[in-house]
Amino acid sequence: MFADNGAAMACAKLRVAPSSTNLPLADERTANAEVRALFADYRERFARPDLPGIVLCFATNYVLLKGMMQIAEGLLFGESLLSRRHKEMMATYVSQQNACQYCADSHAAFLRVHGGSAEMLRALHHADLDSDLFTESELALLKLAAKVNANSPPVTRSDVEAAMQAGWTEAQIAEAVHVVSLFAAFNRIANGFGISSPYPGGMGGHL
Repeated sequence: MFADNGAAMACAKLRVAPSSTNLPLADERTANAEVRALFADYRERFARPDLPGIVLCFATNYVLLKGMMQIAEGLLFGESLLSRRHKEMMATYVSQQNACQYCADSHAAFLRVHGGSAEMLRALHHADLDSDLFTESELALLKLAAKVNANSPPVTRSDVEAAMQAGWTEAQIAEAVHVVSLFAAFNRIANGFGISSPYPGGMGGHL
């Protein structure tokens, strides 16, 4: 699904500069040359002039920033076996589940850009997976994502088969597990640093 450029511009106008309460974010003005080069690479690859808070978290470690940029471009923020829309749907849901306001609002904004309605975002915010806003296959994917995120030890082959019966392939389900687990790690990093939501009052106030 193509991005809604109008929604992207609207979200960009609402965003505020990154800030954190627990640990300091990397400062581009004092970063070393290697990190500044990665910042320039980020802006070019993702066509975004501002640096998100999570990027400034990663930038406190050059190796981590470099690796995460490769993963972001190659898996998380592009079209692959799963669409960008479905990835943002899962990311919004598990971020809300993990009480990461920074990530939940950031991914909610991306989901709007990639076709998600305000009603869909509200349903994800309230964990309303009985909503008729999602297809049967999307509900199956979200339920699997929630279980992998919140309580992965009980995940069994039957959970995978349930998702397959809803129309997903094993390869897509494997990618979903990777995506959910990575975004859950980002939630913990963002919460650990204490990054504030980039949208004052939360995305809920802009739906």
